[in-house]
Amino acid sequence: MLAPWHEFYSLLGTAAATLIALLFVAVSIATSVLTPEPESRTNTSTYMSPVVFHYANLLFLSLIALIPTETWQSFALVIGAAGAGSVIYSIVIALRVHRNSMSDLADRLCYGAIPALCYASGPVVALLLLEDKPAGLDLLAAAALLLLVINIRNAWDLMISIARRVNPPPSP
Repeated sequence: MLAPWHEFYSLLGTAAATLIALLFVAVSIATSVLTPEPESRTNTSTYMSPVVFHYANLLFLSLIALIPTETWQSFALVIGAAGAGSVIYSIVIALRVHRNSMSDLADRLCYGAIPALCYASGPVVALLLLEDKPAGLDLLAAAALLLLVINIRNAWDLMISIARRVNPPPSP
């Protein structure tokens, strides 16, 4: 079923796993920004946790797609359920980012709205696959690529933010 997509999902999963590892390394170097203060905990759950969540979701998608005994029906059901749950999570994050006075339009789109849109494709893909329409695989691939690119942007934004906290600019 997914044989033509084998390399795509292998590369997607490898990229997601590598980026999760790099994120953990970067955060472990700058552990001083992870303080027990309420603001730090809120910012971590609003900005850092979604980055890990999205990479883990891409890794999960890749692993599910590479199961050799996968059927259209089981793949569709897993993708639909994962997408529905992830939409809910993304909406919660979007609301948190929107409430944060420090966030700008790019943050609101990239941390909340665009990931929610990507995950909303999951149930649509599931319906297409259950109706034996392989075009759902193209939609899933497009959503996964968009989520990967947006999440790379979010990880970069996060690392810049951490770097600014660890090494604040000198006072004039």
